[in-house]
Amino acid sequence: MSRIIAVSNQKGGVGKTTTTINLATAMAACGSKVLIVDFDPQGNATTGFGIDKTKCEKNVYAVITEQCTVKEAIYHTDVPGLDIVPSTVHLSGGEIELVSAIAREYRLKNALAEVADVYDYVFVDCPPSLGLLTINALTAAQQVMVPLQTEFFAMEGISQLFRTIELVKRSLNPNLELMGVLLTMYDRRNNLSGLVEADVRGHLGRKVFNTVIPRNVRVSEAPSHGKPVLLYDVHCPGSRAYMSLAAEILKTKAEVRTAA
Repeated sequence: MSRIIAVSNQKGGVGKTTTTINLATAMAACGSKVLIVDFDPQGNATTGFGIDKTKCEKNVYAVITEQCTVKEAIYHTDVPGLDIVPSTVHLSGGEIELVSAIAREYRLKNALAEVADVYDYVFVDCPPSLGLLTINALTAAQQVMVPLQTEFFAMEGISQLFRTIELVKRSLNPNLELMGVLLTMYDRRNNLSGLVEADVRGHLGRKVFNTVIPRNVRVSEAPSHGKPVLLYDVHCPGSRAYMSLAAEILKTKAEVRTAA
């Protein structure tokens, strides 16, 4: 059964897509079968794998508007064991189309049921908003990962996301839980990063991943080459951080399974 993880934060520029691409790649490198659902109309996760989204006639927009199935919209990446359902700019209009649809919050969940036994992990890259697309992702997911940039306004707005998660949990998806908060763009040369980290860990405790993602130029360069950073430069600090995060997630999963 797939573990569906929504990567979400309504604040833009915090590393959602970067995390989705590189964590999914790291999980695939560890032997998991992984699917990315690019659920952001900007389609950056799609282009991050060198896929031309303008040529993807079967995509996530077609899936949620029931023009095709998820299986028909899956594209293979250059990473063994890692597939993607690409996005398109039409997805922004899809959110409006869903407003009057029956069971509109369940479109993604119902679609992903088709591949529940195919993948170990499904990562949904959410848009920077708390609209109907994000609600669909939270309804489909078992867990939410929240990337949080280590800057001054890091905590601003996160309480709104947490309220949305609780609302979805109460009314649409009782199995939804916060997987963890991931600190991103961490700069050890900057005292502010350390202060923000201390503040976030003080407020959220064990809900913050031990791994932090450093600010790293190789991570920023990789998308322009249509590659995850692990293919672009496997030895850079960013690659090592995402491999560490994958190991942390797999270890936690193993501990939960042992406890059960």
